[in-house]
Amino acid sequence: MRWKQSSNDRAIDRGAQSRLVPGMALHVLVAQSAKPLFSYRKYWAQRFGVAPFLPMSRQEMDVLGWDSCDVILVTGDAYIDHPSFGMAIIGRLLEAQGFRVGIIAQPDWRDASDFRALGKPNLFFGVTSGNMDSMVNRYTSDRRLRHNDSYTPDGRGGKRPDRAVIVYAQRCREAYPGAPILLGGIEASLRRIAHYDYWSDKVRRSILLDAKADLLLYGNAERALVEVAHRIAKSGIKQDFSDIRGLAFAREATPDGWIEAHADDIDTPDEGRRHPSDAEQSERIVIRLPAYEQVMADPETYARASRVLHRESNPGNARPLIQRHGDREVWLTAPPIPLTTTEMDAVYELPFARAPHLAYAGAKIPAWEMIRHSVTIMRGCFGGCSFCSITEHEGRIIQSRSEGSILKEIEAIRDGGEGFTGIISDVGGPTANMYRMRCKDPQTEALCRRPSCVYPDICKNLDTSHDALIQLYRKARALPGVKKVMVASGVRYDLAVKSPTYIRELVEHHVGGYLKIAPEHTESGPLSKMMKPGIGSYDRFKQLFDAAARAAKKDYFLIPYFIAAHPGTTDEDMMNLALWLKRNKYRADQVQTYLPSPMALSTAMYHTGFNPLKPVRRGASEEVETVKGLRQRRLHKAFLRYHDPENWPVLREALKAMGRADLIGPGKHQLIPAWQPAGSGKAGEGRRIASKGRPQTEGGKFLTKGVFHKNGKTKH
Repeated sequence: MRWKQSSNDRAIDRGAQSRLVPGMALHVLVAQSAKPLFSYRKYWAQRFGVAPFLPMSRQEMDVLGWDSCDVILVTGDAYIDHPSFGMAIIGRLLEAQGFRVGIIAQPDWRDASDFRALGKPNLFFGVTSGNMDSMVNRYTSDRRLRHNDSYTPDGRGGKRPDRAVIVYAQRCREAYPGAPILLGGIEASLRRIAHYDYWSDKVRRSILLDAKADLLLYGNAERALVEVAHRIAKSGIKQDFSDIRGLAFAREATPDGWIEAHADDIDTPDEGRRHPSDAEQSERIVIRLPAYEQVMADPETYARASRVLHRESNPGNARPLIQRHGDREVWLTAPPIPLTTTEMDAVYELPFARAPHLAYAGAKIPAWEMIRHSVTIMRGCFGGCSFCSITEHEGRIIQSRSEGSILKEIEAIRDGGEGFTGIISDVGGPTANMYRMRCKDPQTEALCRRPSCVYPDICKNLDTSHDALIQLYRKARALPGVKKVMVASGVRYDLAVKSPTYIRELVEHHVGGYLKIAPEHTESGPLSKMMKPGIGSYDRFKQLFDAAARAAKKDYFLIPYFIAAHPGTTDEDMMNLALWLKRNKYRADQVQTYLPSPMALSTAMYHTGFNPLKPVRRGASEEVETVKGLRQRRLHKAFLRYHDPENWPVLREALKAMGRADLIGPGKHQLIPAWQPAGSGKAGEGRRIASKGRPQTEGGKFLTKGVFHKNGKTKH
């Protein structure tokens, strides 16, 4: 795909235009052409044809006539040959390039035996934790071990290790020393540079170095993977891959001929900005991030690194990044060029078995049961929510499939899906209603450095038309044998209000008794740090949703989701949210406490106390109030469940400490009663932790951010 200069220069956003330096517009607007994904000459092993399932054992390889695998993919998920699972897409894509691909799914990582099951790969091991980061998969936001795993047969927990990518890479190396190792998937993608790790409460090195891998592929990796695989097949792993987008690799030093743009000195405002003299050398500029040792020791420097990384995320204008780790440089090439619609169609139309591997016969895999009759229609998200990893992993440019390809997949589910009852459980993607939406002008899109197209307001250059999606819905539900097409993905309500017709279609045909939606908060403080719209957008959506439900004579409800303890949230913010919930008669059964995932902007706020959404400079960075203590995190969660008697004692004490005892009582305007049901209040979201058999409030007054002791000190 090539970005082309539009003849209408007036379409360029004035703010973006003013940030250009003379002579650079053309270079910024013209990205490197991407070789079509399926245009490569196929590898010689294509003669073996298509496997019913990619083999997981030597016996299956024998049936296929294989003496070896060219590529072996190691994953922390059960192998389900369906396009909703990353390993299936990657495996089938490599197969379509002519390679023989084997799968090692959920191996026993305690020794290398399972990693030898398919022999040594001719080309490389591909290692991923699966569809989720292994730490997010295994632990709650309170760092408690989860006992179930939706990507495992019968939902059993404990089938993958902590930091699975690192452990799997170690075992691959132990099994076959010298075999090249490539990392991919969300765990590798979000840990590609030095990053704060919530579970160890420290800054860790790039996972590329900790895993001692040869290459790391980040983001949607189809383009990079196909190019790398063919190059390794031709010339081995010892070669220069720096011209391939979406890669991370280690070097000893910056090669000759490269110009470094320094963003590593936070005593200056320079964040790797472009200079007029850069124009002629623009293809040889690399931005130097603060080194691992700097970001590990200095939180403000970490915030700078996070800011620069996210500003260099648009494939239309992003430049390579480097970060020193000791005596080595971690080098990140520019983000991958998004797939075209034709390429997206071809990827999702690969010959998937659309079922779990036969080795799991008789077992139920919860993730499979949830998505087996769903269809992915797009990738990416331009929302840019600071706590979310979708944009960081998939990019903010929407990649959409064609209408014909989507309808073809629905027909395949109808005709071949075991247990299909006529209901398509979801048509969507990271969001439900960004299908075919993107910037009105490719020129503007290539220039833009905004982290979000919809915050603080919807960009005037964004095409928010829902017409293509409405047409798709209508054609999908008109297919013979399809009774209902559900929309279960998250609806971006600030976009939906731009199309009342879309909301009516949604209510009349595509939701059940309730629709989940995520305003996340009601108060401007936390919303500004989340990059989410004000609660007014939710109110407008609710009005349109309720009106459509009444017109359709349907008793439908919205279920709003909220986050507790996000950076920028005060106790007063949570109290006001709880009052809003009570006024609107909402009682949340499941609530989410903020979990700092690797590389997210919110995580940088949580770790550093500074706001990377604003310029970061020593002494001039914007500070952010963070919620770190377990007591305060549980208090914020307790406010979301104000209706639960188990939380009333801690809420009473908190309200008194905040000077809001007026909210304790039986009135409608009050939050919680003064009385306590017998036998309740001893456990719950906001419970206090005992220490040496004594309550932590002993000897002092309970405060919402700690315990104020008589000696005047606060203990957290």
